[in-house]
Amino acid sequence: MWTPLVTFPGRLRVNRQDTGSLPVWIGSTLVELLVVIAIIGILSTVVLVSLRMARSKGSDAAIKMDLSTVQVQASRFLQSNKGAYGVYDNGAGAPAACPPAGTAGATVFHNAIVENAIGAAVINSGGGSAACMSSATAYAVEVSRPSGIITTASAYWCVDSAGSHCGVNAVLAGVSCGACVTSQ
Repeated sequence: MWTPLVTFPGRLRVNRQDTGSLPVWIGSTLVELLVVIAIIGILSTVVLVSLRMARSKGSDAAIKMDLSTVQVQASRFLQSNKGAYGVYDNGAGAPAACPPAGTAGATVFHNAIVENAIGAAVINSGGGSAACMSSATAYAVEVSRPSGIITTASAYWCVDSAGSHCGVNAVLAGVSCGACVTSQ
């Protein structure tokens, strides 16, 4: 037989008189439930922020890998193209937006593997920008970093024919990355 005894508002102590067992506390107050819900909310916020940062760091690493692919393929292009990268600029001797995949041309940036690697880097940057420029003897490509990256170090990842593979803050101005502020 169960005999309920009210001891505190909102709590119920139940004695089981037929077995002699210890009293069992049943129920909780509204304040206790709200505290538990608040703790769960805080923990879930921390987890979501951590996941967002991890995703941004993964995208940033993918951009670096894509630009490494550009560097390797550009050296192969140079060897198979009689020592020339081909001229690619905006028509006025300044960098231009990189050509999308499938664009016809005879420069290093029209190589299918290079086009796909740059396209993947732009996707990984969250739809950022990519600038390319090449002369007969040099090239450079720059891709913006993902917006979720909290950094004051650099705004773009850049690779060039001189072997630079680094983060820069300035927009591409020629066939070199310019002043590197971070290394990849």
